[in-house]
Amino acid sequence: MNEDYLRIEKAIRYLEDHILDQPGLEDIAEQVHLSPYHFQRLFTRWAGVSPKRFLQFLTLEHAKQLLKSRTQLDAAYQTGLSSPSRLHDLFVSVDAVTPGQYKALGSGLEIDYGRHPTPFGDCLLAVTERGLCGLAFVDESDPQTALQDLRRRWPRARFSENRERTAAMGRRVFDSSAERNRPPIPLLLKGTNFQIKVWEALLRIPPGQVTSYHRLAAAIGNPAASRAVGASVGANPIAYLIPCHRVILSTGAFGNYRYGGSRKKAILGWEQARLQQTG
Repeated sequence: MNEDYLRIEKAIRYLEDHILDQPGLEDIAEQVHLSPYHFQRLFTRWAGVSPKRFLQFLTLEHAKQLLKSRTQLDAAYQTGLSSPSRLHDLFVSVDAVTPGQYKALGSGLEIDYGRHPTPFGDCLLAVTERGLCGLAFVDESDPQTALQDLRRRWPRARFSENRERTAAMGRRVFDSSAERNRPPIPLLLKGTNFQIKVWEALLRIPPGQVTSYHRLAAAIGNPAASRAVGASVGANPIAYLIPCHRVILSTGAFGNYRYGGSRKKAILGWEQARLQQTG
């Protein structure tokens, strides 16, 4: 799965670099060393749409249109999902602690971790008895960084590699076919009150939708804090599930992403494709 994604990511980078040229299937397939036939099959199996259709999702105009739709995000704040314990269409429950609260808990937290394939490359998952506390995509050029970051976030915890336990959590996170029937995924978050507020706001952005940093700041009642919101988005400890990839610039540009701009576009395009399939 990871090898397939790396080919998809390379194709997306090529599409980004040549978007004005509108490259054909043969051109893109050549970049990933596949025949047009096999590349079309690979891309459609992964994205659910053709490379040409996917390219449309990556355009500035498409992003601008998404930004015009603010009703779903705003409406989420007026429903029962405003509680920090029941978010993300009730598929996620949050157990949040501040640094001070975590320090009071002592050093007995046990974290199991493991590396697993996903539709967007390998990830490192970290779980405790209280829930998922970490999800980071692995940089193939520096695979130890994800684990090092996890240890820095939870310096007093005891760590054990336990791929069997984390694999079960990975299936719950990435198996979209079982989404409607699964119990809520518990998250254990440690951050400042402001960070946790931003992460909870991210959970209210529906799949296939995007928001801007300015709008996110306004949604948490602090419209002048766009820069601080951006920093909190970048510090998100649970990638994909807390969808920081759904925050883009107010101009419609996709902006930066901790795990690479191509991966951000891959996730957003993938979500758009599935939204159209189910819509």
